[in-house]
Amino acid sequence: MIWIFLLLLIAFAVLAYVAGRALAVRRSQGAKSHSRPGQHGLYALIWVGVPALAMLIAASIFSTPIEQQMMRAGAPDSVTQLEPFRREAFFADARLVGAGQEARQIWPAPYAEELPAEGRRAHRIAAALDWGGGVAALIAAVLGGLFVFTRIRPDLRARNKVEGWITGVLFACSAVAVLTTVGIIFSLVIDSLRFFSMVPITEFLFGTKWSPQIAIRADQVGSSGAFGAVPLFAGTFLIMAIAMAVAAPIGLFSAVYLSEYSGKKTRALVKPALEVLAGVPTVVYGFFAALTVGPALRVFFNGIGEMLIGGPFNDLGLYLSLVQNQMALVAGAVMGIMLIPFVSSLSDDILNAVPQSLRDGSYAMGATKSETIKKVLLPAALPGVAGALLLAVSRAIGETMIVTMAAGLAAKLTLNPLETVTTVTVQIVTLLTGDQEFNSPKTLAAFGLGLTLFVVTLMLNIVAMRIVQAYREQYD
Repeated sequence: MIWIFLLLLIAFAVLAYVAGRALAVRRSQGAKSHSRPGQHGLYALIWVGVPALAMLIAASIFSTPIEQQMMRAGAPDSVTQLEPFRREAFFADARLVGAGQEARQIWPAPYAEELPAEGRRAHRIAAALDWGGGVAALIAAVLGGLFVFTRIRPDLRARNKVEGWITGVLFACSAVAVLTTVGIIFSLVIDSLRFFSMVPITEFLFGTKWSPQIAIRADQVGSSGAFGAVPLFAGTFLIMAIAMAVAAPIGLFSAVYLSEYSGKKTRALVKPALEVLAGVPTVVYGFFAALTVGPALRVFFNGIGEMLIGGPFNDLGLYLSLVQNQMALVAGAVMGIMLIPFVSSLSDDILNAVPQSLRDGSYAMGATKSETIKKVLLPAALPGVAGALLLAVSRAIGETMIVTMAAGLAAKLTLNPLETVTTVTVQIVTLLTGDQEFNSPKTLAAFGLGLTLFVVTLMLNIVAMRIVQAYREQYD
């Protein structure tokens, strides 16, 4: 029903634009008009469409709680005496029955006899609310049209008013972004403070054992409840370092090639093909790591281990022969492949931003292309490239799916790339998965980890942006 009213409002808004434009043309005959007829039409469209759209949005937001309240107010005594969860389930089934669908569960007497009547009542309430919201939107559109058509005249500053509306919309979008950031920070800080009131912050930041299994019963075993996050930080750093060891040289060298060596046809072919990697979902990279890279590296290291068994490196051979598919090396290598287009695209833009006069001066001094790249181009672009690498680091720190599927879930304090490790983001997902008690330290630990990750990523982004800004100021 709401969609029908929305289509009607769109038609009214278009008619308002046409009528406002025609009215402005008719009233401006023989007089100098401040704004063009199309701007008068846009002003009419805004005053017809915006109030009506606001009424439709308000109706869609408040209709559900109003419907629920009306259902509770007129429910039979037998339904009101149910437990809150069962009562809401009954009302949900009543809405389904009223919409012509089957109930999700079988209700015993007397609820089975009352369900059809409640379904019809729910249907009437929903229809009344939909009609009420639609009619209110149409009334708002009519009132807005009456208001704007009385104001259209040659001296009306329609252009300024339309631009004022556009400025307001842009400001609202900016405010939403800022308020969203503030809300994220607020929610993280509040729940993190609750977590740190249960677990000392020193234990969280400097503890070396991570086992957030809080006992539900007094006699439950295997629940140590250790919240030392150092193994998570170590695993995050290890995988990030491996990823950057793959992405940084390949991405930077590919950017140098595309910027300085490739021709136009080669660049037009290679650059889009390279950036296709940026559009691949991370879960696909996770499958690639788990099903292809992991088994390949396991076979490789197992083969080396079998060759070393029985020799002077027997212990190393035994260790390599037991390497499994999941390890930090697999996750880091695949994550590095994912970051290659990120590093390459940013570095390519930065290299192209270096003034051509620096290259020409180097060539005039007799330097070759490789010497110009090593001694002129890369030093000039170094601040920007460093900023791009720091942005890639922050991207690597926040990755989840690849680590979950390729590195395992073991919280180990190790820098061995052949061991299974876990990261901060993976543990956040693990802690918030399933039915958990929200007031327990185990669940609240996710917010402590999230706040730590937010602070680290924010610091990296600030440093990267400062470096990039300093580079841009140098050559503006």
